[in-house]
Amino acid sequence: MITKHDLVRDWLPRYTGMPLEVFGDYVLLTNFRTYVNRFCDKFNCPIYGADRPMQAATNSDGLTIINFGIGSPNAATVMDLLTAKQPKAVLFLGKCGGLKRSTEIGHFILPIGAIRGDGTSDDYLPKLVPALPSFKLHKFVSQKLVDRHLEYRSGVVYTTNRRVWEHDEQFRQQLGEYTPIAIDMETATVFVVGHKNQIARGALLLVSDLPMTPEGVKTSKSDAKVTQDWSDVHLEIGIESLSEIEDKGEQIKHFQY
Repeated sequence: MITKHDLVRDWLPRYTGMPLEVFGDYVLLTNFRTYVNRFCDKFNCPIYGADRPMQAATNSDGLTIINFGIGSPNAATVMDLLTAKQPKAVLFLGKCGGLKRSTEIGHFILPIGAIRGDGTSDDYLPKLVPALPSFKLHKFVSQKLVDRHLEYRSGVVYTTNRRVWEHDEQFRQQLGEYTPIAIDMETATVFVVGHKNQIARGALLLVSDLPMTPEGVKTSKSDAKVTQDWSDVHLEIGIESLSEIEDKGEQIKHFQY
């Protein structure tokens, strides 16, 4: 039977359309094709995978960006496929819903951990294993936020497989009991599968909506406004963080618990 290593080496180019040798050692993950487009405009590099499930690109410095889609199953898939390259660091640039009064649209969240409501991560590690980032990677990201004088919060996010939950009162009450700062659909999965695959990983989330308030629920119009106002700086912070790690040659080592 074909080995897992051989399988992911075959499937990473299959899903992205990008040859294995083009992938860099540092990887930005996103849910948005527009981020890949802007990355390629900035670095004048080609986009691969226009006809594939995932789009990807790599600049001349070896920094790669991948749009893996939406949801925890896709997040797990891309973190598995990346073992074909075994990158030195992976940073997820995603959006989230702010759940605390202290979070506002346009704020950034640097998660210190994630609650595993996704279900997907249960296939990788037991439920009691916490979903944690590589904190040294987050050190670089936090410094970039401070340098730009940007508002950001740190805290625990809740990751769910559910996209439409805003009218489920039982679920909303449960969220309040768990006390997360935000909710998203991928962070816990990225952290757990990264841990399982021994890949250093982090996440920088942009607050795009405030779903616990009636006027704060995301719509196409409100999301377009957030993208217009904040997506450029979101992407720039990701690029600058991973580029600095590479320039300094610092190792973001993965530690088993």
